[in-house]
Amino acid sequence: MPIKDVFLPLVGEPNEAAVAAIDKCVAVSGDFGARISVFAVEEDIPVRPQVMISSDLDNAAAAEALRSVTDAHGLLKAFDSAAVRFGVRNEQKLRRLAAADIAGHFAECARLTDLSLVPARSDNAQSEKIIERLLFESGRPILICPEQLAAELPVAFDDVVIAWDHSAPSARAVGDALPMLQGAATVRIITATDRKTPEEMQSGAALVGHLAEHGVKASFEAVKIDGSSIGKVFEAFVNANAIDLLVMGAYRHSRLNEIVWGGATKTVIGRPPCWVMMSH
Repeated sequence: MPIKDVFLPLVGEPNEAAVAAIDKCVAVSGDFGARISVFAVEEDIPVRPQVMISSDLDNAAAAEALRSVTDAHGLLKAFDSAAVRFGVRNEQKLRRLAAADIAGHFAECARLTDLSLVPARSDNAQSEKIIERLLFESGRPILICPEQLAAELPVAFDDVVIAWDHSAPSARAVGDALPMLQGAATVRIITATDRKTPEEMQSGAALVGHLAEHGVKASFEAVKIDGSSIGKVFEAFVNANAIDLLVMGAYRHSRLNEIVWGGATKTVIGRPPCWVMMSH
């Protein structure tokens, strides 16, 4: 199914990296020929008082007066500029929300779109929470744009790698990414393993055959873990092969297990090495 309706959640401050990510997300949506539904959030920020508050003031009113919000208007201004340049159809929403409510609202809004485009800050708890809620509660795939790399990211996904482990999330990610795979010049499938079991090799070969039925010519190889983490193996492969897009399933193991022990999903979400397409 072609990607025609995209959700873009915006929260935070319109710094240089955030504006670059917005610009690149709009460009990609334009390349899809998709409409963008933007939800920008003014996040409540508690501000410590610089002076003592008189005891005769109403405490609740004083506390409210000392709250501030993030610059969602600045984010929307950056989006408007990009939307005009790339000629992208869009609709916009702006709301003021407490930090605890943001991720849940984003997940609800994403349910009636084809894909969520998510600007993500490296090693940032809020970005990770938003990505996780979208994965588990929207029912739709996500495409992560790492803010720290945004200025140099491509708009077209010519070189794509699929992280394959024969799990249900991986299979779902492949299906969700088909429009991108069909437009790619090179598609590689990798399985991170030190064993190269017959089952792993057969599974990779079977995926090559499946994609061929959809007009996608792909190659398959096993890459060694060799004492590293699987997430780091993916990162190294992306960097060594100038990959534009990494396609992977999210949380094959339980989310709690990945939080406690680490895992490929947590590693990639925490520091995406390129554009990352994820499904759960």
